[in-house]
Amino acid sequence: MTGSAEVAAVAARVFRDERVAVLATLIRQVGDFQLAEDSMQDAFESALATWPRDGIPRSPGAWINVTARRRAIDRLRRSRSAADRAARLAERVRLDEQEHPATSEASMIADDRLRLIFTCCHPALEESARVALTLRTLGGLTTAEIARAFLVAEPTMGKRIACAKRKIADARIRYQVPADDELPGRLRGVLRVVYLIFNEGYSASTGERLTRGELCGEAIRLGRLGGAR
Repeated sequence: MTGSAEVAAVAARVFRDERVAVLATLIRQVGDFQLAEDSMQDAFESALATWPRDGIPRSPGAWINVTARRRAIDRLRRSRSAADRAARLAERVRLDEQEHPATSEASMIADDRLRLIFTCCHPALEESARVALTLRTLGGLTTAEIARAFLVAEPTMGKRIACAKRKIADARIRYQVPADDELPGRLRGVLRVVYLIFNEGYSASTGERLTRGELCGEAIRLGRLGGAR
């Protein structure tokens, strides 16, 4: 048995440190932002329910990753219309676990998070939509914070992000690392993402802190990496 406070602390750390990587892997595999987010949430809820009884796993992040993948398959299997898709996803996950494609994708961008931001800033989306979706998925900003950055109401921004997710799903846009010659076409959106992450960190729009050093630091790091590229 493990104390609930310890479990909650470990789960919070994993969510903070590994959420982006887990979510990106899921999105690549299932091709659906909402399904990926819901499945990851399922995995964290399962962790809070089972870790106090079974103990915290040796690699909590890997446990969340595997559980989230299984929850995505379960969600698809509950829908008859998605049965074939679930079978294909299960096979893709099996091959992914054997071959680890996330570590073998060739790109001139060495940093995982910057590469994911370039991936998420897909040119099929209008620029403001791709920036907002990237900030919500990978930038660590809430819908309310993104709405303030774009000077719109939170419900309006929520609808924009939801529409962007639907467009990606409906058009079956592949979520994959862009080829090096595709990077310049995505750079403008990536720079806006990095700027808005820094802006929220420098002048926080919510919470008790006036500044959020972790966001400023990450934006500066990403900007330097992008400049080096």
